[in-house]
Amino acid sequence: MIKVLDQETINKIAAGEVVERPSSVVKELVENAIDAGATAVTVEIKDGGTSFIRITDNGAGIEKEEVPTAFVRHATSKIMTIEDLLGISSLGFRGEALASIAAVAQVECITKTPHALTGLRYEIHGSREIAAEEIGAPTGTTIIVRNLFYNVPARKKFLKTATTEGSYVTELITRLALSKPEISFKYIINGNNKIATSGNGKLQDVIYHIYGKDVSVNLLPVKRSMNGFSAEGYIGKAFISKGNRSFEHYFVNGRYIRSNIVTKAIEEGYKSFVMIHKFPFTSLHFSVDSEKLDVNVHPTKMEFKYSDGEQLFDFVKETVRHALLQEEMIPDVSLRTAKEQREITIEQQRRAALHVPEPFEKEARAKRYQEAVILHNRDKAHDSKNDVPVGETISAAKTRQTEKAILAAQIPKSGESIPEKQDGQAGKTIPETKTQQTAKEISTVRMQRLEENGEIIKEKRTANEEDTIKGPILTGSTQQMELNVDRFISEEARKKHRVIGQVFKTYWLVEYEDKLYIMDQHAAHEKVMFERLMLKMSQKNVLSQQLLPPKVLHLNSVEHGLVMDKLSLFEQTGFDVEDFGDDSIVIRSIPDDIMGVDPQLLFDGLLNALFEDAGRIDIDFFVEKLSGMACKAAIKGNTNISFQEADALIDELLTLNNPYNCPHGRPTMIALSKTELEHKFKRIQD
Repeated sequence: MIKVLDQETINKIAAGEVVERPSSVVKELVENAIDAGATAVTVEIKDGGTSFIRITDNGAGIEKEEVPTAFVRHATSKIMTIEDLLGISSLGFRGEALASIAAVAQVECITKTPHALTGLRYEIHGSREIAAEEIGAPTGTTIIVRNLFYNVPARKKFLKTATTEGSYVTELITRLALSKPEISFKYIINGNNKIATSGNGKLQDVIYHIYGKDVSVNLLPVKRSMNGFSAEGYIGKAFISKGNRSFEHYFVNGRYIRSNIVTKAIEEGYKSFVMIHKFPFTSLHFSVDSEKLDVNVHPTKMEFKYSDGEQLFDFVKETVRHALLQEEMIPDVSLRTAKEQREITIEQQRRAALHVPEPFEKEARAKRYQEAVILHNRDKAHDSKNDVPVGETISAAKTRQTEKAILAAQIPKSGESIPEKQDGQAGKTIPETKTQQTAKEISTVRMQRLEENGEIIKEKRTANEEDTIKGPILTGSTQQMELNVDRFISEEARKKHRVIGQVFKTYWLVEYEDKLYIMDQHAAHEKVMFERLMLKMSQKNVLSQQLLPPKVLHLNSVEHGLVMDKLSLFEQTGFDVEDFGDDSIVIRSIPDDIMGVDPQLLFDGLLNALFEDAGRIDIDFFVEKLSGMACKAAIKGNTNISFQEADALIDELLTLNNPYNCPHGRPTMIALSKTELEHKFKRIQD
């Protein structure tokens, strides 16, 4: 018998597509808050989100009479017709989230619009309305979800432990905070604050709050536009990598997306910069033509289709590679033990924390700052070094100077962030006043110290000093990072290198400026050989070396057929290969730059690569695989080489775009600072 299912059953079935676990609930509700124009969002969960989820925002709220309709399937304010799908700018649009959540949980909604005098409390359990009453409430919306899957026990038993489910929510909030640095996020798990961002619009500050100093100070800025695409954000230096992709974050038109195209392009851009089976840190925002983008692929809206995927792939790959090649990336190493470094880091964080104001202090601090600026400008206008203004007594002058000293101390030193004045709604910044603009105009003047007579000594920062400051200054830190004036791998620096010698028959020591550079001769020679062969092959200028005697290889029928089918690729890359009958081949010559490699091992490696990537066998693929194998002919470790050979190797490194990593991602050299050595010999103390 065929019959139409009742609405309650339909809602529970449909909820399975949208609500997979607690993190799905949080995702849909936070995206609704963002679409409602919220500038501050608080997320609280208990027991991994299975028993309690609360999302609070300061957005536009929902009109009282529209609240029940909002919990009906396919009810939405974000699109009206099918044509609207072609230019979606909101994160949500399907109108399924609230209905799906309410079908499998006990939901309470408290909401108020800005112009309403009172708000509405609406309660719905398992798609059944329980209560609706007017109450006093702040502008915005709070949604509480209790006992997820209470009426679908089969779904509930497939959830993981509370800790694991909570980790999924944490990962989600991390992505949302990185995607919207202009929104203040607060995340509470089992009563403990886990994540808090300021909402000041600075992506690097968000990265600092979530991942800490080790990541945030090793970022490379990205900003590039081309052919209708644009990219902005940060990527990590090569040594900031993990054994999984949890560090890779990217957003397309403001939306977190999983895309094989973008993921593959990022990893291709990092190829030879990071070690094999390691994945980089990225936080990138891409903008693409929305008319070529389809996000209506899956109810979770985490997949998309793009009509020109190849062009998108090329743009992402080149953007990443361009950023990586802009800066010297020789990793600095430390001689301190892990315990020593941990103690130093804790002490630095403790000192920095002393300068970070609590949120409730920010408005008062901003006011003191503005007063200090006004007073400083007034004094500049009519106060000389020891003069007393006309009509003012000596006592009054001393009082004024004391006040001046106290207020001047409120002006942040270089490196401190200027607090923003906020209105009653959390995270909403009031437009700058003329006084605040004046403060910015004098921000290049640093109040260095106060003399006993109250005079402020001014130190002006020159344009050259400004140029040495690298990236945004982290909240709560007065430290600034300076770029190396001369890169170690440069023609100018090369003249000042002092090659000291070889140690352990593997590493070469080179002194330059205040650092000791240690070069791995094998990794460096691998890189030189790789780039040399890639260049020759791309220019079709490969020389061949005959094998005496020729090498005969016996293959199976499938391997023999593949080699014969791709014979032209072997010929273009310097091989002379012929059919020898009975599924055998004879290799008469191989590329000159890989002499010393066993032809049998070389061909075995190429055949394996051809089988693994049979879908994209072209000349570029073949050259890439062959060049990687050519590294086997590089100088090995534990081998004596002369000063002249080491000098020549460094000279060749100078000619490469990326001399810092071998083709497998290992560093070709590391640096040890003079300061580190002096720490170890107790010449200087922390």
